[in-house]
Amino acid sequence: MASTTGSLWMSSCAPLAPLPQLGTEARAEIAVIGAGYTGLSAALHAASAGRDVLVLEAGEIGEGGSGLNGGQVIAGLKHDPDALERLYGEQAGAQLAACAGSAPDLVFDLIKQYGIECDAVRTGWLQLAVSETQLPGLERRAAQWRSRGADVAVLSARDAAELTGTARYCGGWIDRRGGTVQPLAYLRGLTRACQGHGVRLFARSPARRLARQGGIWRIDTERGAVAAQTVIVATDAYTDRVFDQLRRTVVAVPSIQVASAPLPTELRTRILPHGQSVSDTQRILRYFRLDASGRFVLGTRGAYTDIPSPANTPTHERALRELYPELAGVPIEYRWGGFVAMTRDGIPHLHEPEPGLLAGLGYNGRGVAMATTLGRVLARRALGEPAESLGFPLTPVRPIRLHGFSRMAARAAIRYLQTRDALDRSIGRAPGGG
Repeated sequence: MASTTGSLWMSSCAPLAPLPQLGTEARAEIAVIGAGYTGLSAALHAASAGRDVLVLEAGEIGEGGSGLNGGQVIAGLKHDPDALERLYGEQAGAQLAACAGSAPDLVFDLIKQYGIECDAVRTGWLQLAVSETQLPGLERRAAQWRSRGADVAVLSARDAAELTGTARYCGGWIDRRGGTVQPLAYLRGLTRACQGHGVRLFARSPARRLARQGGIWRIDTERGAVAAQTVIVATDAYTDRVFDQLRRTVVAVPSIQVASAPLPTELRTRILPHGQSVSDTQRILRYFRLDASGRFVLGTRGAYTDIPSPANTPTHERALRELYPELAGVPIEYRWGGFVAMTRDGIPHLHEPEPGLLAGLGYNGRGVAMATTLGRVLARRALGEPAESLGFPLTPVRPIRLHGFSRMAARAAIRYLQTRDALDRSIGRAPGGG
């Protein structure tokens, strides 16, 4: 399991009071396995509706992807709204698009409602093109969201340069629904909100066995057990072989980040001056932002190691210098990473494999907003809401064929795409496509 040791977020986050380890037999109406955004959102929404909820976390709060990500709060999915309607039908696709499009609203509403101190900024998210051939696709994406009432706008190359402080991009679009948070602080804030509603949380309590006995689910841990009417599995990229069928529906891909020392005032006023976060359209995308202290934070895919070392981040440091040559003399002070769960179709999945057993996972790099939202959807289903009114489709658990080779294939694909991007840079050409 990845660790937050060495991460910027751990060093800049208010501490959380230690949680106990489960050491007894316990009962609950709803048991949640996994205390990331999905699990804590599910627990919070179920408990605020009056349910007795218990949460099991395998390690410490924030050791997985929720405490290690880039903190970008992004609306929507990888697929555009029109594509979702083609995939799921007009009505169901429109409901899914609306659910995903409003996901940042839930994040920022929870932050306000529970007074979560997590450096929340909502000035928008930029998706920027490295090639002019990609602009029509981004313009279509913006137009589809605009037709559905979203506050978005197309950006010219000049607009992109003004908002980012780099002339690297050809244009793109801004989605003002988006923003940023300090991701670990947000997660710990959700933890405290759950505790305020009486949720029982246990750390260092991994689920070792799950079985149904007489209509009641039993979860065995190393030192205790939980009996519950409903179980929500919320382990995303960290799903293990206890839930093997579920584990094989996603591919866990590493995402590594670096953070600079705080930028000098002169650079801070020119680089991302309005506080937006950015994702670009390279084959291996890069995402970046400033944190509350003016550190430049950049992430991209990384080598397959649980805890990155300086040897894992030359790609990041090259990207930083390419985007902002003036940062060449600013030291990198933090390097860290975690895993992202990628699905075969690029869409998060909501499952109900057996009565009283629910699962949600596969955020494809958009976990802050979508995991929080899917957690609420899981809670609504656990509270008895009909599947057809959730606004998010329930799908069967379909493991990826030859899943055992998926990690090897992902590693090879990342290396190939990194090489293609490097070749494009060496000859001054950016990739095409949308």
